[in-house]
Amino acid sequence: MTATARAAHRYAAYYAPAMGSAWWEFGSGWLGRCAATGEPRTQPKIPGVPPELQRALTAAPRRYGWHATLKAPFALAPAVSAATLRDGIGALCHAWDAFDLPTLEVTMLDDFLALVPSTPSVLLDTVAGACVIGLHTFAAPLSAADLARRRAAELSVEEDALLVRWGYPFVLQKFRFHMSLTGSLRGVPPEVVAALRNGAQQAVEKLPPCRFDAISLFSEPAPGSDFLCKTQTALGT
Repeated sequence: MTATARAAHRYAAYYAPAMGSAWWEFGSGWLGRCAATGEPRTQPKIPGVPPELQRALTAAPRRYGWHATLKAPFALAPAVSAATLRDGIGALCHAWDAFDLPTLEVTMLDDFLALVPSTPSVLLDTVAGACVIGLHTFAAPLSAADLARRRAAELSVEEDALLVRWGYPFVLQKFRFHMSLTGSLRGVPPEVVAALRNGAQQAVEKLPPCRFDAISLFSEPAPGSDFLCKTQTALGT
């Protein structure tokens, strides 16, 4: 059996806070799952949001784990192994030292809540762009089904061109760093949205500065399964 045959269904390069840090614990608890162990976590109680509704509204990001996307999920190219991909991430990490992210604040992106930087960061955008370009050689081309699924989001001409070239439409000039807090909130009562937003904002305001100190390799073991954080490669090493 080849190394590629033993590979997970898909891989992704993400930003994720250091495992065990205050930011990791917050995000794992908020989503209800630790992506390092795969184990469930007890979600915080949000006044005005029934627990079963809270769990339903966080289901989408819970599957992917607590993260911000750098290189979106992809299948490995033929003859590429997970070890080769890890080496590629390691090579990227040599180029930068760890840095603090700008203050993160809760906002509505399209139809979901997310944490986004309060101010632009050229360094953050540079690291993300390097991941998209530098790791592209490890990724298999998108299938026709994957292209159709992405295009169902009614992409702009520019976004479609990025999808075809890099396998994901929201990269490079269209990149916006974010850490998803919910799935779609369409049709959710405004008071519930406000309660979720306030609950998350109050929690993050108590946390120390968020540190970008590693690029994390996540994997999707089988189609539709929960993503797991496999390694965190430190910047500057």
